Amino acid sequence: MIDLGETNLYGANIKRINLERANLVGTKLVKANLFMANLKKANLIEANLEGANLKEANLKEANFEGAHLQGANLMEANLEGANLGGALNLSIGQLSKVRSLYNVKLDEEFLIQLKEEFPLLFKSLKQQFQEYQRNFLGVCVDNNL
Repeated sequence: MIDLGETNLYGANIKRINLERANLVGTKLVKANLFMANLKKANLIEANLEGANLKEANLKEANFEGAHLQGANLMEANLEGANLGGALNLSIGQLSKVRSLYNVKLDEEFLIQLKEEFPLLFKSLKQQFQEYQRNFLGVCVDNNL
């Protein structure tokens, strides 16, 4: 396990890095480029990710409890099973752009609104793909009639 707890990685360009199961407790990742990084099961408790680029990152089962996420780019990030309970400065806008919130732990006010407005996000990536296939095949069949 990689231990980078309390490390200052301000502005680091660490795209595509593999930090699976890493200890990043209290780590400063402000404005860091973590594009397509693997942070599966990483411990990010109280980490500062303000303005960080987490686009297309694998954040599956990561722990963001008390993490600062203001302005973090979560576009197409996989948050399946992640713990976002108590995450700070997180917005509906950020969460609406992720790939999946399946089995995510989230504060109640976010959970209710997101489930109403973006129900597809609460399906696993496999379920989303299967639904896409059904819809696509249905469209193709209709067009052939």
